[in-house]
Amino acid sequence: MPPSPFDAQAARHYAEGPPRQVPGFAGLHRMMNLLLAEILSNDAQILVLGAGGGLELKAMADFRPGWRFSGVDPSADMLQLARQITAEHAPRIDLTEGYIDAAPEGQFDAATSLLTFHFIPRDQRLETLRQIRRRLKPGAPFILAHISFPQTEPERSAWIARHVAYGQADDVDPAVAAKAREAIGTRLTILAPEEEEAMLREAGFANITPFYAAFSFRGWVSYAS
Repeated sequence: MPPSPFDAQAARHYAEGPPRQVPGFAGLHRMMNLLLAEILSNDAQILVLGAGGGLELKAMADFRPGWRFSGVDPSADMLQLARQITAEHAPRIDLTEGYIDAAPEGQFDAATSLLTFHFIPRDQRLETLRQIRRRLKPGAPFILAHISFPQTEPERSAWIARHVAYGQADDVDPAVAAKAREAIGTRLTILAPEEEEAMLREAGFANITPFYAAFSFRGWVSYAS
C-alpha cells in the first residue's frame, strides 16, 4: 500500500477536519454506536481499521465503558494523536502501526472503518475486506463509511465539485478549489455505492444495509457470514 497521506502536519489539524467536511459527522458516530449496541455485549472486542486520529475510537469508548478496541493505522503521527484524544480510555485500547495485515488475528465481535477506505487503492480493497472478515466472529457487525458516489460522467465530476465545495469556505480562491477537485479525483479511490456493496458480498459479508447517506458520503452495516 502507498504511504499514509497523514504526516505530522496533517495530524496536528486532523481533528478539525471531519466535523467540517463530513455532513452529520456526530450523527454518523451515534448511528455507528447504536448499530453496534444492538448486538454487542458490554465486554465486546472491536477491530478499528484507520484508527488514527482517535475520533471514532473516542466516540465508541465514551458510549460503552466495557468495550475494548484494537486499532490499526499506517501513520505513526495519527496514532499519536489517537493516544492523546483517547487518553482517558487508554487501558481499553491497543494501537498498532500498519495496515490490516498488522491487525491481531483474534476473533473480534465487531469491526469499524470510517473515512478510511477511499484511501485504499482499488486493487487492495477486496483483500482488505477479506482480511477484516477473517478476523470477525460469524454474525459480527461491520460498520463502513467513506466517500462513495457514481463514477460515470458527468455525475462523477459533479460530485467531486460538490464534495470540495461542502468542506471549503464560500469565498475560497477558485484556483484553490480547482486544485482540491483535481486532488480528490486523482488521489482517492472512490467507488459507486453498488460496487461497494458487491465487494462486501464477495468478501464474505451478508445483510448489507445502507444506514447513512450524506452528500458525497455513504455508510453501510453488514455482518460476517
